[in-house]
Amino acid sequence: MPKEKYDPPDPRRMYTIMSTEEAANGKKSYWAELEISGRVRSLSQALFSLNHLTALHIADNSLSRIPPDIAKLNNLVYLDLSSNKIRSLPAELGNMVSLRELLLNNNQLRVLPFELGKLFQLQTLGLKGNPLAQEIMSLYQEPDGTRRLLNYLLDNLAGAVKRIPTEQPPPRSWISLQEPDRTRPSALFSVMCYNVLCDKYATRQLYGYCPSWALNWEYRKKSIMQEIMGCSADIISLQEVETEQYYNFFLPELKEQGYEGFFSPKSRARTMSESDRKHVDGCAIFYKSDKFSAVQKHTVEFNQLAMANSEGSEAMLNRVMTKDNIGVATLLEVRKEMMEASSGKSLHGMEKQLLLVANAHMHWDPEYSDVKLVQTMMFLSEVKNIVDKATRSLKLSSVSGEINAIPLVLCADLNSLPDSGVVEYLSSGGVDCTHKDFKELRYSDSLTKFNCNGKSSSSNGRITHGFKLKTAYEDGLMPYTNYTFDFKGVIDYIFYSKPQLNVLGILGPLDPHWLVENNVSGCPHPHIPSDHFSLFGQMELLLPNLPPQVNGLHLPARR
Repeated sequence: MPKEKYDPPDPRRMYTIMSTEEAANGKKSYWAELEISGRVRSLSQALFSLNHLTALHIADNSLSRIPPDIAKLNNLVYLDLSSNKIRSLPAELGNMVSLRELLLNNNQLRVLPFELGKLFQLQTLGLKGNPLAQEIMSLYQEPDGTRRLLNYLLDNLAGAVKRIPTEQPPPRSWISLQEPDRTRPSALFSVMCYNVLCDKYATRQLYGYCPSWALNWEYRKKSIMQEIMGCSADIISLQEVETEQYYNFFLPELKEQGYEGFFSPKSRARTMSESDRKHVDGCAIFYKSDKFSAVQKHTVEFNQLAMANSEGSEAMLNRVMTKDNIGVATLLEVRKEMMEASSGKSLHGMEKQLLLVANAHMHWDPEYSDVKLVQTMMFLSEVKNIVDKATRSLKLSSVSGEINAIPLVLCADLNSLPDSGVVEYLSSGGVDCTHKDFKELRYSDSLTKFNCNGKSSSSNGRITHGFKLKTAYEDGLMPYTNYTFDFKGVIDYIFYSKPQLNVLGILGPLDPHWLVENNVSGCPHPHIPSDHFSLFGQMELLLPNLPPQVNGLHLPARR
């Protein structure tokens, strides 16, 4: 449960009555607390329009029921209903998730609604002096009784209503972006990017609004695999995959569906015992083996790169090197059968066609925007090295005279919003050395090594890269990819390189009305197994035009 500092209202409440003169002079009044007293038997509907209130004192009255509309006071942090004649509470009370203190002492409550378990920020629950069942009071009187009781209520909520408390979310809609290019040969394939939330991080401390049974890996893994198989992408990039779950669950399950995979855990795994190593999470790439074959597989360890490039920068040593995030990359060859199936014609004489798929998970902490930006630069620099070496060793010609003969699909949980330096760097081709996300720390000397044209190049105080990258989800097509109680925003991305690749369509967001109507405070949720939503896009890979033929012989193309 969140341990944020909470200051209850001062019990010595003082009231100041505004004088007629002050009112006439236009003095403004602001009051966030309200006390109602005088043996009140029922509450006026007008009360529930005061949703600016943070504290409501209704103790010592004669109320026998509380209307469900009390949930409209969604900013209440403190609610005192003690010493009334209340016999039952509305289930809607469970939607008041801002509550830190709920006092129900000295009433006539015999049962509590299981929905109270949703009050995951509650720190004080007053229940004394109520004829509640012994089972409830025993839990309540244990050490940390409030937390134990709330957990019990939340975990039994689904059983109490004989089903999971909300309807299944509606299917996410498909958004078409453009038609395939019919003027030249092309290959169509699909890509998924998904942070699956590893078991180690799926705790009630982090996700207090989710029942413990719905956080359990055995429950979540089925929904995660349904999400993956529902898209049936040709290429799947996953983050937060635990080592043990990769080998015991993801790889066997996906191999049955015709996938091959590659996985690397975070760097810390190297220094751990075998029993601890299996719980370290990392990144995985899967690809359909009837469409692609693997040529090379690479792991990029950011802490190793930081150490090798730390000369002249204490920040590189103290901030970047201490974070053990990683990226992985798989160089794939597109099978000729797939290209011919997409193009609808024989591609005899077509050169080998490669595709580089990269997947990374950057550091999470919002206070380390500099680390995320440096990690992204290091990753793209390594990706460029992979492309350059493969292009030279395989003697590939480039399409349309482009520098990079090998197109790139980059999937990542960047832990960075669309207005960040990380996204600016990727999508615009560079970022200034003085960008605010560097936090005025001295990185510039070590960053020139990651520049597009190498250390010696002068790029006017900018760190640049040579890829022409676009994001598949442009213009706010997805309002959030990470959806928790505390944070809702876009931090997951699929980038692809132009001009060889186009995106034809994407899977749209979950219907926001469903989230609102079902009071979903955050994910995970019984119907949503991760705190992230998956990204899924249909891609078009433009192939080189075939050389002209005479009587079945290839003629050399004119230079």
